Amino acid sequence: MILHVKPAKLIKRYKRFLADIELSSHEETTIHCANTGAMKGCAEPNDTVWYSTSDNSKRKYPFSWEITQSQAGDFICVNTLRANQLIEEALHKNVISELSGFDLLQREVKYGNENSRIDFLATFKNAPDTYIEVKSVTLLESGHGYFPDAVTTRGQKHLRELIDMVKQGHKAVLLYAVLHSGINAISVARHVDPTYATLLKEAHIAGVEILAYKAEFSLTSGVLDFNICKKIPFIER
Repeated sequence: MILHVKPAKLIKRYKRFLADIELSSHEETTIHCANTGAMKGCAEPNDTVWYSTSDNSKRKYPFSWEITQSQAGDFICVNTLRANQLIEEALHKNVISELSGFDLLQREVKYGNENSRIDFLATFKNAPDTYIEVKSVTLLESGHGYFPDAVTTRGQKHLRELIDMVKQGHKAVLLYAVLHSGINAISVARHVDPTYATLLKEAHIAGVEILAYKAEFSLTSGVLDFNICKKIPFIER
């Protein structure tokens, strides 16, 4: 994925969807933040914000926060809309070998008993349908990656739905899209959401496959190129 971005300095994030930044001209402005999560470690004052610009004249805030460049030098994609886009590209390029060879890939398909939508449904001629739930990972603590970064009732629901799909004879995959350049292995954040951690263990025992793939970032002259490239370990703790 290629984006044209510009740098600014983060002043503060607030109201979940907004952040104030200082442009290179020293002018202050407000940008849109497409991330409702806690964003722990991804939104510290004075971090570098790389933002894109929309050509939609009707938008109140034309700038969108795409990437945080932390003061430690890590790149973190904080725009949660990008995770599924990156994974879709990777699936079509057969980067994720465990999910290659599908005949049809559908997005946002309704399924389950709790009024859910699966991120991707992969259909194969000679194999079970595969339900793929994507989660964006950006939490880095003590050199290790974790998910989630806050209690997630939505994530808990998705685990229950994936378990049900396996029981019905389908294949279910929980795919962690690691969008933090400093993360090289991940685990469930039991210390953040113990209920999610317990459900994840139940899902794994039930046959839900757990995968983690990491994005690599390249930034040159305001052109950001980042793609899902590398499988990394999921470590049970």
